[in-house]
Parts: sequence; C-alpha cells; structure tokens
Amino acid sequence: MAGKSKILVIGGTGYIGKFIVEASANAGHPTFILVRESTLCNTASPKSNLIQSFRSSSVNFILGDLYDHESLVKAIKQVDVVISTVGYAQLNDQDKIVAAIKEAGNVKRFFPSEFGNDVDRVHAVEPAKSTFGHKAQFRRLVEAAGVPYTYVSSNFFAGIFVRTLAQLDAIAPPRDKVVILGDGNTKEASVPLNVRLAICHSVFVMGDHTNFEIEPSFGVEASELYPDVKYATVDEMLDQYRTNPRGSTQTQNGKKQEQGLEPQSELEIQEPTWIKGGQQVISH
Repeated sequence: MAGKSKILVIGGTGYIGKFIVEASANAGHPTFILVRESTLCNTASPKSNLIQSFRSSSVNFILGDLYDHESLVKAIKQVDVVISTVGYAQLNDQDKIVAAIKEAGNVKRFFPSEFGNDVDRVHAVEPAKSTFGHKAQFRRLVEAAGVPYTYVSSNFFAGIFVRTLAQLDAIAPPRDKVVILGDGNTKEASVPLNVRLAICHSVFVMGDHTNFEIEPSFGVEASELYPDVKYATVDEMLDQYRTNPRGSTQTQNGKKQEQGLEPQSELEIQEPTWIKGGQQVISH
C-alpha cells in the first residue's frame, strides 16, 4: 500500500459515511473511522452488522468522539486525509475538526461534510436556506484556517431524489403514480418534509444544479478528474423506467398524478455509487 493515502472518516457509520468507508477500503487505502466505544462493542446495536463488515474489509477503528478534542487530535495524527460525513445535527460542530487538524499539523487534505448542492451558488428558501448558509459559513472558516480542503458538491447523488423520482415520502421507486409538486399555492409542512421541499424548490424551480457553469477558477466536474470511473448518468437512471401506454394524468388536491409509471423490472432498479450530472469538486 505504498503511496496510498491514509484516510480517516468521521461519521463513518452514517448514511453517506458507510459508502465512503467501503469505497476507501476497496481502493486499497489504509482506512480509519472514528467510533465511540459504545458503538464498537454493542453487539445489539443496529450498526453491529456494519461494524462487522468493516472489520472484514480491514478497516481500522479509532476510539474517540467529535466532542473529545484529545481523542480527535490523536486520531488525525495517524492519517493524511480527513473526510467528514457528519449529519445535519453536527454540521455546525465541524469547527472542532478544523481545530484538531490545525493542532495535529499533518493533514494533507480535508473534506468537510457537503455532498449536496453547491452552497455558494444556491437561491434557496427556508429552511434549506439556513442549512446552506451554515455550510457556506463553514467553508469560509476552513479557508481562513489555511487547511488544505476539497468541497464535493454532488447534488442529488444520494438517491433520496433521483432514485425515487423526487417522491419525497417514498423509500422505493414508485410503481403506480408520481406526484408532481407545485400548484402555486403555499402550504405549511413539518420537519423533515419542509427541508426536502425547500431543496426541491432550489433545484427544480430555481435551477440551482444547472444555472451556472463549472469554471476552472472555482471547481472542476468530477468525471474529468476520474475518467476511468464508471458513472451512471441521470438519464441512464431515468431510462430504467418506462411509461405504461395506458397511463393517464389526473389532478387531485391541486397535484398532478401520472398513472402507470413503473420500473422495467425490480432487478434493474439499482442505486449507482455516483450519478454524473454536474458533480463539482472545489479544491484549494
């Protein structure tokens, strides 16, 4: 493994983190995750199978906690690259990672928890506006700290939207109908639906995934960096569906419902590792 970067993932047992840990290990990088002792030792935990899978992939576990500065510094001193995949509730606490990186003094690259819209180029409404604003503020903190960084803006790759045709309450691809949101009337929604609706407004109404070109001055399209990686395009994802010729459009409660849209087969519906469609990498 000579020449391979040593990678620490903070939040490695979470929704996005577990895929990054797996990909790092499969690529042959010495891979580490910061984990609480309670998570590592609790065989009854919902994450126990994931922990065992990591063990089978020779992932290294470092006991520590985001809120324990000493353990954080100790973990970071063992690696070259730090990737944060912490969830929404901990986004504002990533300054603790930056402080530990500065004290450790050995990190060659830091990836903050991003993996969504380019927060410097959005026109969002609340509550997404505040979330994007916090991420943008953290970018400025990272830049001011002088830490080598890369921001990964991968838009809808996570599968919550594309894989379910933007059906916000769906957990699997729709088979009978899709609901097209937006009839011009403002409605109230509770968490977390209101966050997802605000993100959809940013993307589908304001066009925040496509209303700018990725200029060399601030980023690069990810597939240009990794031409050998097999990507699934958004078009290829959508091609997995077909429209039933007998389908019809109905309107119910101000929402259009398209009948008869279903995947070609159960086996064909697979969530790709990455979706190419303007993924942006911003480095310094």
